[in-house]
Amino acid sequence: MTDTSMDGRTTTLREEMTRALVQAGRITSAAVEAAFLAVPRHAFAPEATPEKAYAWHDIVATKKNEHGVVISSVSAPDVQAMMLEQAEIKVGMRVGEVGSGGYNAALMAELAGPHGVAVTLDIDPAVTERARRLLDETGYDRVQVTLADAEHGFPGHGPLDRLIVTVGAWDIPAAWTDQLTEDGRLVVPLRMRGLTRSIAFDREGDRLVSRSAEVCGFVTMQGDGERAERLLLIRGKEIGLRFDDGWPDDPDALNGVFDTERVEKWSGVTVAPAEPIKSLQMWLATALDGFCLMSVDPELDTGLVAPQNKRANLSLLEGDSLAYTTVRRHGDRVEFGVHGYGPNADAVAEALVAEFRIWDREHRRSEPVIYAYPVDTPEADLPAGRIITKRHRRIVISWPHEGRVEESTTTAKEN
Repeated sequence: MTDTSMDGRTTTLREEMTRALVQAGRITSAAVEAAFLAVPRHAFAPEATPEKAYAWHDIVATKKNEHGVVISSVSAPDVQAMMLEQAEIKVGMRVGEVGSGGYNAALMAELAGPHGVAVTLDIDPAVTERARRLLDETGYDRVQVTLADAEHGFPGHGPLDRLIVTVGAWDIPAAWTDQLTEDGRLVVPLRMRGLTRSIAFDREGDRLVSRSAEVCGFVTMQGDGERAERLLLIRGKEIGLRFDDGWPDDPDALNGVFDTERVEKWSGVTVAPAEPIKSLQMWLATALDGFCLMSVDPELDTGLVAPQNKRANLSLLEGDSLAYTTVRRHGDRVEFGVHGYGPNADAVAEALVAEFRIWDREHRRSEPVIYAYPVDTPEADLPAGRIITKRHRRIVISWPHEGRVEESTTTAKEN
């Protein structure tokens, strides 16, 4: 499909964007590269300038709620490329998308070819109407656009070889896997203990097994599958603790916790400033029962706490005490440390430091396998690992050679 505007500038921008994605390692196959060169992204993002539309790391917001929060967007090209590579769409396949923007559906249609089938679904009629119009205007009228709640699958459509979810999901409804072929693949941004990963799951009977998992962020699911995190506010509204599955037994126990003396511990574990640490995040979420994420309101920040990341910092809560991750520089490297507060600050800080050292020793160069089983699967039939029980699925995060995890975390975490 050629650029319908025949505008040399947008063609150049598209080529530059695609080249940047190849150089960044987001595009790794000739098929995905060809799709990005073919589809005019700017035509699916009329809200933005062509330069903004082709910025390879930026979203284009297309709808916001009454609070100014983005609830629909054209996803960033690097994330779209990553997920399409995860999906491995082949010519002639039947492919589905949850979350309609138009552009990604057009890319999927390019990969499936003229004899394949591409269908995109959204719960918002304004979004589907926009997608239908833009797909027709760019010559992708063969893409089927459906208005429905994704929680219940793709009504009227047969089995799918690939299903890509382009909104943040907390669970995996049975309708998605029921509509996959026996060897089908689901690519979904799944939230687990507050962390979101784009996971490529292959279907193996009634279970799903991950083939890859990448860090990502998406607007959240709407409709019957929507599930919000819970937020515990401390010191007015300056500091918040975010919980995905679980809640403190006694939230009031943290009243005044930051009025106690701070304990500081350093792990001796260092990383280069640009070194990926996604496995560290997932390891702490796996290993620690009291894992949560700390955020600091930038407008209310008094500087009392110094977390590594003030938007979503890795933290540990144990009763009336908590600890959070911080860092310090050592030349060209960064060392992980912990600040602890509360009556048991020393113990909770030491527990968090210990997990940094275990990660460094045993899991720094490994990634877990993530399984999704039907929710009624007995615990005895699950592999070893952190079990997260959701509405439809029991998710298991299983690390290689993880004997200590099997021993300490096989109790299901009820949501």
